[in-house]
Amino acid sequence: MKVAGFSHITLLVQDLQSSLKFYEGILGMSVRHRGRSDAYLEWGSAWVCLVERTEAGQQPGGYPGMDHVAFYIAEEDFKEAVGILQKHHVEIVRGPVERGTGWSVNFLDPDGIQLELHTSTLDERMKVWR
Repeated sequence: MKVAGFSHITLLVQDLQSSLKFYEGILGMSVRHRGRSDAYLEWGSAWVCLVERTEAGQQPGGYPGMDHVAFYIAEEDFKEAVGILQKHHVEIVRGPVERGTGWSVNFLDPDGIQLELHTSTLDERMKVWR
């Protein structure tokens, strides 16, 4: 697979407002989008998505924690990568699906950690949030 680099991490948080005080106020991340239960923050070339989970058990293992780690892949390499996952019988948990301005596929590693291959950048993703 021709992965071009790290894309983003999605973190499950208990209280979005408190988390924003930490990530924005203390760590200095820039808020690019603030929704009712989520926020997208930029930190250097990486981006972090915070998703508020108000009920334990909405995700395996409850909250808080990591939902998934995403890696950027060029759109022209995406179908080939999905084919590799399928060829090796990797469990795909979502997708392939067009999300916003790019394509995404979420899958599990052997320990059940969710990974994502994503074809859009933060700037491209923010176009659909504005």
